Amino acid sequence: MTEQTTERQECEQAWAALAAHGEDIGGKHLRELFADDPTRGERMTLEAAGLYLDYAKNRATDLTLELLCDLARAAGLREAIEAMFAGERINATENRPVLHVALRNRSHTPVLVDGQDVMPAVNATLERMADFTRRLRAGEWTGHTGRRIRHVVNIGIGGSDLGPVMACRALRAFADRALTFRFVSNIDATHFFEETRDLAPEETLFIVASKTFTTQETMTNARTARQWLLDALRDEQAVARHFVAVSTNEAEVVKFGIDPANMFGFWDWVGGRYSMTSAIGLPIMAAIGPERFMEMLDGFHAMDRHFREAPFERNMPVLLALLGVWYNNFFGAQTHAVLPYDQYLERFPAYLQQLDMESNGKGVTKDGMPVARQTGPIVWGEPGTNGQHAFYQLLHQGTKLVPADFIGALRPAHALGDHHAKLMANLFAQTEALAFGKSAEAVRAEGVPDALVPHKTFAGNRPSNTILMNTLDPHALGALVALYEHKVFAQGVLWNIHSFDQWGVELGKVLANRILGELTGPAPDPAAHDSSTRALIARYRQAHGRI
Repeated sequence: MTEQTTERQECEQAWAALAAHGEDIGGKHLRELFADDPTRGERMTLEAAGLYLDYAKNRATDLTLELLCDLARAAGLREAIEAMFAGERINATENRPVLHVALRNRSHTPVLVDGQDVMPAVNATLERMADFTRRLRAGEWTGHTGRRIRHVVNIGIGGSDLGPVMACRALRAFADRALTFRFVSNIDATHFFEETRDLAPEETLFIVASKTFTTQETMTNARTARQWLLDALRDEQAVARHFVAVSTNEAEVVKFGIDPANMFGFWDWVGGRYSMTSAIGLPIMAAIGPERFMEMLDGFHAMDRHFREAPFERNMPVLLALLGVWYNNFFGAQTHAVLPYDQYLERFPAYLQQLDMESNGKGVTKDGMPVARQTGPIVWGEPGTNGQHAFYQLLHQGTKLVPADFIGALRPAHALGDHHAKLMANLFAQTEALAFGKSAEAVRAEGVPDALVPHKTFAGNRPSNTILMNTLDPHALGALVALYEHKVFAQGVLWNIHSFDQWGVELGKVLANRILGELTGPAPDPAAHDSSTRALIARYRQAHGRI
């Protein structure tokens, strides 16, 4: 029997032990768990990297967590963590290391890729970013006409958009309000139009973020931006003063008209959805300044160290990963709600959608075989009390189990009256209501008519985690993002899938390029598509007078 076969058997035994345990406690209510253990609420908590996690309101016992940690060990999670930090090529389908942790390695210890320390290049890029953003923020970098830059527009998509826009909004309280920041990602012309319609071209700088400088959506928007600028300034030389690039394709950058001195590169061992601490974070640094950006990197690094060093039983990303697997694979939960009670985190759920669903939305194992169990969940959410007046009805009384993460800050960014106390009262109340509900007996005791009792009864037993920070500052945001990055990675290891590729986004791109020519050029071969797609293409062509 090979070592690999033995490991697989141990892993399957761990899954089987959890399944048996799930049958034993599956019907146990959180009311019972808290009644049986008066210290549960204080005991099932954890602090790391400035974040506080309360995981007491989960349908789990000490034995549950022990068995989940056994699964993590059997799946080789500790070895996988070390392989990532060591720069091994764990992105096997693309034959690449996965080293976003090097981008925020504040200890400056060597990080090797094929025997080469990457930290000098990482630190040099950060210094170039810092120099550029200091000049921009000080008004020393001016536009073609000599006017100060007042508007920064980031053009990217996916990881080149979601991380920067999320972080810029999350840290708006720390931003230079003399600068405005806009983000254009959608190829729909409406996005570009609305984000630029009120801007002065003489005062606008575009950051074009595309590793290859060939991404269809990004380069379509970039070319439109270029024409928008030239329509106003009518001088090709203006492009070099109003565009910078985050890319590795110098030839295309120069062809576009951007000075290569204003091109900021990154590396193929940085995945798009993990890239906000690379040069992709240039708009973040421009918004909050280099010093605050380094504080954000400090937060990332603190959580990175915790993830690498802490035992699984006291490891925040690992515990969140294990609890997610518990509901996904043993309770049939198909979604996971992320509910930030902080308006500045309005784009955090959207950011996590890519991080989680692009990473773990996989249907085959690392061996290329169909998965034997459900993998990544659908991630969704909205900020603050808005969601309470939208979808919380389903969370409380619907038929679907939706585990949720509640996120809040103990101190507000803006102290206005009693707003923050009311906000946090709602956060704490929702986790309590979801966990304990309201029994029919309690409803009747309030004098509610029998006919209405079923409608006003809350089953409870709906699990949640609560994540608190002192205040939403750059360090806290870095730690929070790293927490979820490592959670997603850990779950991928448990499901034995590749979390760092994204082949699922490719097929649609290929077909779109083919169909584009059929929309704008000669009529397509009738045999080229199914009858539905053929009819849709024909309808579009007819609307544009091409039939």
